[in-house]
Amino acid sequence: MQETAHNTNIRQQLTSYKRELTGQLSNILDYWLKNAPDSVNGGFWGQIDNENQVNPGAPKGSVLNARILWSFAAAYNQKPDEAALQMAHRAYEYIITHFIDHEFGGVYWSVDYRGHKLDAKKQVYASAFTIYALSEYYKASGLEAAKNQAVDLYRLLVDKSYDHDRTGYLEAFTRDWQPINDLRLSVKDANEKKTMNTHLHILEAYTNLYRIWPDERLERQIEVLIDNFCNYFIDAQTHHLVLFFDEDWNRRSHTVSYGHDIEAAWLLLEAAEVTGNYTRQARIKKICLEIAEATRKGLDADGGLWYEYEPLTQHLIKEKHWWVQAEAMVGFFNAWQISGDEKYFNLSVNNWAFVKDRILDKQNGEWFWGITADSHVMPGQDKVGLWKCPYHNSRACIEIIKRIEKGTL
Repeated sequence: MQETAHNTNIRQQLTSYKRELTGQLSNILDYWLKNAPDSVNGGFWGQIDNENQVNPGAPKGSVLNARILWSFAAAYNQKPDEAALQMAHRAYEYIITHFIDHEFGGVYWSVDYRGHKLDAKKQVYASAFTIYALSEYYKASGLEAAKNQAVDLYRLLVDKSYDHDRTGYLEAFTRDWQPINDLRLSVKDANEKKTMNTHLHILEAYTNLYRIWPDERLERQIEVLIDNFCNYFIDAQTHHLVLFFDEDWNRRSHTVSYGHDIEAAWLLLEAAEVTGNYTRQARIKKICLEIAEATRKGLDADGGLWYEYEPLTQHLIKEKHWWVQAEAMVGFFNAWQISGDEKYFNLSVNNWAFVKDRILDKQNGEWFWGITADSHVMPGQDKVGLWKCPYHNSRACIEIIKRIEKGTL
């Protein structure tokens, strides 16, 4: 009787979780539908602030546009809706017209507000997100050109970026795929040739591409990427991720990124599952739980997950960013599904409660970039921008809704 009542309580919580995330997903999509399209120059505005004020002259980023494409295609694939599909069409057409380099291949990092190429470097991270988005869009639209473009970008990355001698992918190149001095995604990053962040999203992209194009060589690339995480990116002692390496896989950082830890804790398993290798899946499940357990050290008492920790100086960056919370919701839910340990389910639900209380912008819509240690909204941050996109939070909603619908008890 007690066990039945307990299971009933869990099911009620799942029902409530799904209902709330369904509503939140709708709110997120509505915000972007209403505010993001650039009615003057086409595509989407490059920057909108917390008060929903548009900066009409802001550059437009390839990552932002790819993430918009993925979010609306994924939302349509979960629940067909013509408005979502039309938003995906808009993103797709803008990417193909303005971001794809039709001369040298690959994806421009940014264009100006009119759609003219601005930063033409080939950041592998941007190509990965475009592959990820095009694959999702193909599932929504059935458009062969989208699938073909995703495959072409994949082949180009293997040709130009993959390190055939040491494995792994090199971080960035000039427009015509020559070596470049500044490899960084952003000014806060180390200027190193192999980064965890880019590899994680290449893995994510290849996983999604494999769903629509189960190619044997692509499968091998996925397996090698998983091995790269097991052999290099996951610290065997701490179970945190190592963020930067040089070309020869020599470690170049000690920073702990709690958001990337918990994001990897479910993306790695997703990649292992798509290829159907059950032995590999069992190994990855164990690793994912180890990462999730290590990530718990970054949780605050209010359920929020801190941003980063510097172990060499014992300095905790006491900020709680929107994307970190979104990944915590999924990552801990995934840990519960693997282990059956309800502490992880509670961590996911508690993190969502924190998001509702502190991260949702109840006045202007969408999610704040983050809050400070004293629970104030971080000033001067984007609501829409090169990095502030609908991907992390819409994906958290979509992923958890999907998992609940499949059944978890």
